[in-house]
Amino acid sequence: MTQPRTASTEFDPALRKLVIVVVLGAIMTILDTTITSVAVNTLGAQFHTSLTAIQWVLTGYTLALSASIPLSGWAIVRFGPKTMWIVSLLLFITGSMLCAMAWNITALIMFRLLQGFGAGMILPIGQTMLARAAGPDRMGRVMSAVAVPAMLAPVLGPTVGGLILGHLSWRWMFYINVPLCAIAVIAAIRLLPSDPVRDRDIRLDILGLALLSPGLGALVYGTSQAGSGTSLTDIRVIASVLTGVVLVGCYVRHAARRGDEALVDVRLLRDRNFAAVNVMVFLYIGILSGLMALLPLYFQTVNGDSPLRSGAMVAPLGLGAMATTLITGKLADKHSPRLLILTGLPVVLLGILGLTQIGPSTSDILVVATLYVIGLGHGMIMPAAMGTSYQTLRHSEIPSATTATNVGLRAGSSFGIAALLVLIQRDIEHQTPGVDAFTRTVRTDELTQVLTHAFTHTYWWALAIGAVAVAPALMLSRKSSPEAAPTAPETDADAIDNRARDQLTGVANEK
Repeated sequence: MTQPRTASTEFDPALRKLVIVVVLGAIMTILDTTITSVAVNTLGAQFHTSLTAIQWVLTGYTLALSASIPLSGWAIVRFGPKTMWIVSLLLFITGSMLCAMAWNITALIMFRLLQGFGAGMILPIGQTMLARAAGPDRMGRVMSAVAVPAMLAPVLGPTVGGLILGHLSWRWMFYINVPLCAIAVIAAIRLLPSDPVRDRDIRLDILGLALLSPGLGALVYGTSQAGSGTSLTDIRVIASVLTGVVLVGCYVRHAARRGDEALVDVRLLRDRNFAAVNVMVFLYIGILSGLMALLPLYFQTVNGDSPLRSGAMVAPLGLGAMATTLITGKLADKHSPRLLILTGLPVVLLGILGLTQIGPSTSDILVVATLYVIGLGHGMIMPAAMGTSYQTLRHSEIPSATTATNVGLRAGSSFGIAALLVLIQRDIEHQTPGVDAFTRTVRTDELTQVLTHAFTHTYWWALAIGAVAVAPALMLSRKSSPEAAPTAPETDADAIDNRARDQLTGVANEK
């Protein structure tokens, strides 16, 4: 008889190295989602092209990122996490260099697609490596560490982009990625352990890929068009969203039949914890992403702030999140993640309630304090949510689970931004028919009042959606049972040996 393995509860040097590698690789790819958002006018003037064409610099990156996420689970099992991590970083670096050297808008858009394709696989691969290495007893702490760049990047992106445009060429928004990601590649080569035994027999679910990646891309495109001012009745919005819904629906039916051989195993949703936390995160990340899109717009249109100052005004949200993130990771490993989530959600809702009360005469100190409160709650929610989503899953299910979680995060973010921007646009159109309040350069008191009312009304909608997110959070287990969670992380070799043993057992039973 052999003694059962026990999982370490300490943050050993190997795990620390893994966390450093993942954070180094993830931070620039997440930052690049928002860093170009302040460069729309600059790029339009540089390439002498329309705003619609420039928007594809932003949209193309997001679409490629969304389309590549479903591949990550299969690629990890087939080629190994270290190999795919390095390949994804190299794709991102190559795309960044080519974007910086782009000679026209078509070249820039094409290179952004390459950049986004590499970026889409980086975070799922990193989360898979961390979840496998940590085991259930250290899950909260490792997820809190990787959550730091995810929380800071949306806040720092517009600020860094504004600084670069103010002092350097727009090309440095892409060149800046090269040395930082090169450090991440070197760190991965030196610090990551060799890939375990790979399952070379695993086949790519081609039909699933043909359904899920275009379906997710169509949904993201349709919702982003709706959020950028296109009418909900526009044929592009309707066709894109309907196409996305049909393709994703067909994929779910296909995956249910294919089981664990599907690109993303939808049977994972039978796990109550995994299903509840993903529904909660979909709703929650939607309203937070929507607020992150609205707040800089509010500061610029109502308060008349510059892009740089409006980005700096949102920074307290990220600082608040950092203040609680690392503490939350430790608490999530010792206590119930459910309790932390149900503590963080009311704090965020309290902060959003504060946003409904601000106006042009509100002091900056009060606005900053309100955003800091939202950040404090956010830092409690996300590390605990990411940690608890994996605690009751088998080791072999983690790659598919990280893929599913990142698909939900991307879809929730896109839907949330689109929903809140559509709501505010409809509110403004209702109050001032035929007037585009956002493009008016002259701000009258009446127009400022209209905009303030529209933002306030939209914040109330965000508060209502956030309150709905409490319901799935209540369904989370109070504490993962020892029987449900594995006592130690299983290796890929173990998983393959177990499958072989199961097959031999089946043959013996038939005899």
